[in-house]
Amino acid sequence: MNLLANFLTSLSLIGGFVSIIFSLEGHFTFASWAIILSVIFDGMDGQIARKNPTSSEFGKELDSLVDAISFGIAPSVLGYIFIYRAFYFWATLVLFIYLFCSVIRLAKFNITPKEQLANYFYGLPTAASGGLLASFILIYRKGKDISPLPSAIPVIFLFIVLFLAFLMVSRIRYLNLDGLKEILGKKIKAIVLTLAILLILTICFKKAGITVFALFLIYLLFCPFVVKRLNSHP
Repeated sequence: MNLLANFLTSLSLIGGFVSIIFSLEGHFTFASWAIILSVIFDGMDGQIARKNPTSSEFGKELDSLVDAISFGIAPSVLGYIFIYRAFYFWATLVLFIYLFCSVIRLAKFNITPKEQLANYFYGLPTAASGGLLASFILIYRKGKDISPLPSAIPVIFLFIVLFLAFLMVSRIRYLNLDGLKEILGKKIKAIVLTLAILLILTICFKKAGITVFALFLIYLLFCPFVVKRLNSHP
């Protein structure tokens, strides 16, 4: 089980690395999808690791380092190349703040007692943050497109980056998959299947970016309220 979890973590790392390569080459669509695939692999390795009766300190450290690359460095590189033509200095500053907060978020996670992470995380997970940034870029970039962005888009993007940086280091609680299972129960499999079918359909109609962005946005906005409901249960 530990080997399988580490293998999936390695796939997440490959996604982050490939995203950086595509970003440097200007292939924003592929770079964004590589980060989103890393999010999927990160979720899968977490679930497998939780099923293992014996925890692996190596796996925990590997996962944290990979997250720093796939959801810290990769989105920062993608975001910088996405808007640097409009804001050189501010793009550098804001995306460094994002990277710094993502590393702080991961460090805090590593020292948080396991009993406090039973059903939720403190602060927005780096995977959700990186996925949201990637899906936002996915909406506005198609393939290797270097045409000028609408003037408002870089500004909106920078504000989103700062907002996500704040959420990652905040004490706001966000559900993990165990918490979702506790609330949804047996319905979670049907919901996951429905979302998968919806995503496939939107890919066919070239609207996948909007759908993925909406899913991450729903998680970001509504999970803190769901956590309160979870904690109200005896």
